[in-house]
Amino acid sequence: MSTLIDATSTAAGSSGAGFGRFFLPGPTEVREDVLRAMLQPMIGHRGKGIEEIMGRIAPRLQKVFRTSRAVYSVTSSATGLMEGGVRNAVRERVLCLVNGSFSERFYKAAKNSGIPCDKLEVPYGAYHSPEMLADSLKGGKYDAITMVHSETSTGVLNPIGDLARVAHESGDVVVIVDTVSSMAGAQVECDAWELDYVCTGSQKALAVPPGLAFCTANERIFERARASSRRGLYFDVLELDDYYRKHQTPNTPAVSLLYALDVQLQHIDAEGIEARWARHQAMADRTYAWVAELKDAGLPLSLFAPEGYRSPTVTCIGMPAGKLGSSVTAEMKKRGFVIGSGYGKLKDDMVRIGHMGDHTVDELNALLDALREVLSA
Repeated sequence: MSTLIDATSTAAGSSGAGFGRFFLPGPTEVREDVLRAMLQPMIGHRGKGIEEIMGRIAPRLQKVFRTSRAVYSVTSSATGLMEGGVRNAVRERVLCLVNGSFSERFYKAAKNSGIPCDKLEVPYGAYHSPEMLADSLKGGKYDAITMVHSETSTGVLNPIGDLARVAHESGDVVVIVDTVSSMAGAQVECDAWELDYVCTGSQKALAVPPGLAFCTANERIFERARASSRRGLYFDVLELDDYYRKHQTPNTPAVSLLYALDVQLQHIDAEGIEARWARHQAMADRTYAWVAELKDAGLPLSLFAPEGYRSPTVTCIGMPAGKLGSSVTAEMKKRGFVIGSGYGKLKDDMVRIGHMGDHTVDELNALLDALREVLSA
C-alpha cells in the first residue's frame, strides 16, 4: 500500500498553501502529501503489506545514509538509538565528545546504563579537533567514542570523518555517531568514512513527523553486541538485523509514520541526496550573508559556530544587547513565523533557525525579512 506522488510536485517547498513559515530546528515542516499518507488504514505488522513498505523503504534509506549495509527503522525518538548505540557497542569504557546539550545525552545514556564513561568536553560553540581526540586516545583507555555531527543546540558541525579516522588509527575503537540534525541535510558518508554506528531521527532534515528513528551498524558493532550482556531488548541491533531481513521490525511499528516515510523518501529520491545537501548549504550560506548584512548596517549580530564548522541545517544567531531570544521568537510568531530560541542555558542568548527539510532559499528570505523587522524594532 503506497501513496504515489505526482512527479510535478517533487520540487522542494511545493507542499501546499502556508508551507514555508515553520523554521524550528526540529521538528521541521512536513509536506501536505506526506501528512495525508498517514490517513491510510491500519495493516498488520506481520503481513505482506508491511513487508512491501519496508522493502521500498530499505534501499532509499541506504541512499540517504550512503551505505550498502542495512538501515533499521525503529519506532522511537533518536535518543533511544543513542542509548542503544552505547549499550550494544561499548566493551569496557567510552569517551563521549561533548560540545552541546545533545552530545551530553550520549554521556548520560552511558552513565545511566552503568557503562564506564568519560567526557572530552569543549565549550558550547566549539568543535572537537582530530588532534584533540588523538591525544585523548593515547594509552588505549577507551574502546568506543560517541560524537554528534550537527550539534543542534549550538549549530556546530563536528568533522566526524576525520574524528572517525583518528579513532580507528588509535586501535580497536568504534565510533557511535548522532546525525539527528544532519542526515539528509549535510554530507554524511557512512561507508566511505567508516562510521561504525550511525543514528538519526525522522523529524529533522528528513522532514517526516516525529516518532521514527533509524540506525546502521557494521560488523564491528555486531561482534560487540553478540558479546554484550547489556544490549537490552528494544534496541538490540542483532534482533533489528534479524527482522530487517524479513522486511519487518521486531516490535510493533508506527504504521502511519511508515506510510509518511514511504512517500517522503520518494521525494528525497527524486531530488537526489547530493542536490538536497546543496540546497541546505545554500540556505545556510544565505543566512550567514544576511547576518553579515545586518552587522554592516550597524546591528551587532553574531554567528555562534566558528567558520568552517557550521551546520548547513541550523544556524544559531547571537542576539545584540537588549534583545532576548525568547522575546524575538515570540515576536516572530506574531508575524506567522516559527523559529527557535536558544536551547537550555542558551535560551535568551540566541535564536536558532532550522533551515532544513523541504524549505527553499525563497522561503528563507521571507523569514529573514520578518526577522530583520523584529530585530530592528
